[in-house]
Amino acid sequence: MTARLAVSLALVLALAGCDRAVEPYVPGESVEPPDLSRIFPEGAQRSAERAEAAQEPAAQPGRGAPPVAAASSPPAPSGEPAPIRGTVSLAPELEGRVPAGAVLFLIARRGSEGPPVAVQRIVDPELPLEFSIGPEDRMIQQMPFEGPLTLSARLDSDGNAMTRLSGDLQGAAPGTHEPGATGVSIVIDEVL
Repeated sequence: MTARLAVSLALVLALAGCDRAVEPYVPGESVEPPDLSRIFPEGAQRSAERAEAAQEPAAQPGRGAPPVAAASSPPAPSGEPAPIRGTVSLAPELEGRVPAGAVLFLIARRGSEGPPVAVQRIVDPELPLEFSIGPEDRMIQQMPFEGPLTLSARLDSDGNAMTRLSGDLQGAAPGTHEPGATGVSIVIDEVL
């Protein structure tokens, strides 16, 4: 008798958790995306939309579109720091070692370790590549884009920022840089 009561109780709890079955189906009803504002901070969705846009071939430098030129970058909105501009290049001794379909990750951090402040993902980059990384590339929009920042770049063979595979290439700009810096040179000169 106790087992029957436990099964009945489990069934009632399971049915009570799903309220969709209670409402009738309405023909032509549209599906609406969930409101994620309570889960993600303001601006996080914009970061996700930029990441998706970066994966579209038409929006990627190196795929028919000219590289981002330092002079053509839009000015920073008032109150926002200016982006850091420069060039990513490949060391001559690594010519021919770029993996096919490589993705370039351009990363700005406070210090040499820790989470990135800002990241850009560029598919099939043509090196040398002019870059501009700034407040619009922040991982979390509420995180201030302020220096001093270290800049690094990695040519990743599998396109996954979380993995570092043997044969991936990386490099860093010497020193630290403040927002608004120009002429920053990142040379990819190391093989993982």
